[in-house]
Amino acid sequence: MRTFETQGPLLSTCVGLRPLAERDGDITVIAEAADGRAGLSFVRELRPDVVLMDIRMPAMDGIEATGAIVADEALNGVRVLMLTTFDEDENVFAAIRAGAAGYLLKDVSPDDLRSAIRTVAAGDALLSPSVTAAVMQAIAEGHSPDPDGHGLDELTDREVEVLSGIGRGLTNDEIAAELFLSPATARTYVSRLLTRLDARDRAALIILAYETGLVRPGGTSRGWSPTQR
Repeated sequence: MRTFETQGPLLSTCVGLRPLAERDGDITVIAEAADGRAGLSFVRELRPDVVLMDIRMPAMDGIEATGAIVADEALNGVRVLMLTTFDEDENVFAAIRAGAAGYLLKDVSPDDLRSAIRTVAAGDALLSPSVTAAVMQAIAEGHSPDPDGHGLDELTDREVEVLSGIGRGLTNDEIAAELFLSPATARTYVSRLLTRLDARDRAALIILAYETGLVRPGGTSRGWSPTQR
């Protein structure tokens, strides 16, 4: 694992990426660790902004280490970005469930890696396009749609529309354009959804949109709204 700084620190368990991460000068690697247990110790000591986490490591794997970071209230604000060669659905889903804010495959380009670190550091969630479709297909096939059980029945029509846009992978600006809102209003709706649905981050909202059947694999909306309860 290594630690990098994005105008603050970042830590990562993926060896050899320091030159790529630091190339633009706004990301600083503050520590590297050979396994999840050592990485967790570094995180507790150094409090990085972002942890670049490998999934398969000795002593403690990345999913377990991520869960430990997210469960530690003292580490609130530390964000985990998974970087791995493994794109099996269960790994991605487990990583997100553990609290990872992003998931990338190791064949990602250097520019996209740095962009992903910045995105996660800014508080947004990120899934590699190469794995998103497969993961969401698995989620949709493994769960029966249950909007009421997830609190969607308490949302307004507009909030459901915004959640649908999030589930389809739209940015806040794209949601704003689609729904004829200002970007600031779109951001307010997203923040409100995080609170109302008790969601950790945008990745959790994406999963929720699929689990409830609001969005289908492929990014199409089911067209459900609170008026259809």
